[in-house]
Amino acid sequence: MLSLLHIENIAIIEQADIVLQPGFTVLTGETGAGKSIIIDSIGAILGQRTSRELIRSGAKKGFVSAVFEDIPAALKRQLEELGLDTEDDGTVRIQRELSAEGRSVCRVNMRPVSASVLKTLSPYLINIHGQHDGQKLMQEEYHIDFLDSFFEAETLLEQFRPMYAELHTLRSKIRELEKSGQQREQRIDMLRYQIDEIEAAQLQLGEEEMLTERRQFFENAGQLAYSLQAASKLLSGGEEDDGAMDLLSRAADELADVAALSQDLNNLSQKAEEVRYQVEDLAASVAMLAADVDFSPKERDAVEERLDVIYRLRRKYGATIEEVLSYHDKASKELGELENADDRKDEMMEEYHRTLTCAREIASELSKRRRQAAEELEAKIVAQLKDLDMPKVRISIQVSSQTKLNPHGMDEVRFLISTNPGEPVKPLSKIASGGELSRIMLAIKNVLTQTEDVGTLIFDEIDTGVSGRAAQKIALKLGEISHRKQTLCVTHLPQLAAMGDHHLLIKKSLSEEYTFTDVFSLTEEERVSELARMLSGDAITELSMQNAAELLERAAANKKK
Repeated sequence: MLSLLHIENIAIIEQADIVLQPGFTVLTGETGAGKSIIIDSIGAILGQRTSRELIRSGAKKGFVSAVFEDIPAALKRQLEELGLDTEDDGTVRIQRELSAEGRSVCRVNMRPVSASVLKTLSPYLINIHGQHDGQKLMQEEYHIDFLDSFFEAETLLEQFRPMYAELHTLRSKIRELEKSGQQREQRIDMLRYQIDEIEAAQLQLGEEEMLTERRQFFENAGQLAYSLQAASKLLSGGEEDDGAMDLLSRAADELADVAALSQDLNNLSQKAEEVRYQVEDLAASVAMLAADVDFSPKERDAVEERLDVIYRLRRKYGATIEEVLSYHDKASKELGELENADDRKDEMMEEYHRTLTCAREIASELSKRRRQAAEELEAKIVAQLKDLDMPKVRISIQVSSQTKLNPHGMDEVRFLISTNPGEPVKPLSKIASGGELSRIMLAIKNVLTQTEDVGTLIFDEIDTGVSGRAAQKIALKLGEISHRKQTLCVTHLPQLAAMGDHHLLIKKSLSEEYTFTDVFSLTEEERVSELARMLSGDAITELSMQNAAELLERAAANKKK
């Protein structure tokens, strides 16, 4: 169950620590006080998508933290599979930090995780019933999900979905192979031409870089030859002038003649000898390079022609030689497939029919299980609705099987209803009022969550369109649910608020510059005042206080039954 919720800088909540207990907790407050902010904050730690607009104005970051105790065994197994251990006391702590830049940091027991991990854990933590669930009930495409949740169809669906996806892939490939023979022959001719063109070029990896370097050499050959020859002449000398080698040689000889006179002179003589040898080596290397500068025009033309071939191939098949060769491999593979298209088509057709047979078997089993579950679910929902002051209602869950498979198998599911005796069942959207939809949704939720591992249920304004006797029945039903699971309910109805074991007041206050929302746990006396406000508005009278006290007394008596 959820034992602690900490909120910082979320919307108009600057900071709030909400301590939650087992049983039935009601949250009340005036419209706009911030009740939905608490639901949004809980949604954040469940991995739901968040917006930077959720962060309090002027704050750089928003933060939500939750502590869960007495976690179910299924959640422990899920945490172990994800490599996330529980705390020493068996609790799970989830944190989510939101930044004004739109980034989000999630942690489970202080270990960083992604929002998708939080979403994976959420079915074991909290089930939120909001107004969007009622909207789903009005849309028949979601009805199959309600039914499947009842009998845990996920095991069969996990087998069916990959097969359904494979059938879709195989159909696409078979259609591709069924293109007209002329189109296929044209494609084969084109691929053969492209493959032959690439193979004729005999491309080598790294070849273009080497040729480009050689062309650069040709483009600078004149300057290179002139510079090398001039350097060689300056080093080696000519008929009229002495070169650096001759001058260094004479200098070294002069120093050698006086080397014996002192150690300094001896050192200088040795350095002169070293420099002379280095210059001799330099002169030899320069002369060798100067001799190699010469090249034939044919070689230059050959390099240009080869680079032109590579350029044309790159324009057609890829930005680099590596990409051109990769295209060759892909084209060769496609050519092989097209040349063997008839054989491959027969193989795919066999595979398609095998997969289709298996998929239909699973879909048939799903249909059988859905029909069985539909009868059981109908009876359970009707039983729940009798407790919710709808004793004459009839629910019919229609399971219609189609010959064509769909992502759910082969079925379409519709929830139909008759609210008055003698009237035929019709679609919910045509018959049910807002208050009836709220009670139907509560009945469905109550049935579906009885076997779920989730420890906390949250009902966000389940009282929409409800009043009087129906409201009292909903309150009793929520109290009944809270005996099995921790139950939180955001409500505007005093009948529901009175049934709570614990009462939290969401209150908004204004300062000169800011708006703040605080959460208060009410005492029994404070509950009377809050219920009186819910009964009569701001003008609380002695009579409304008496009515509020009576509501609490009646609620306490109902809890003892």
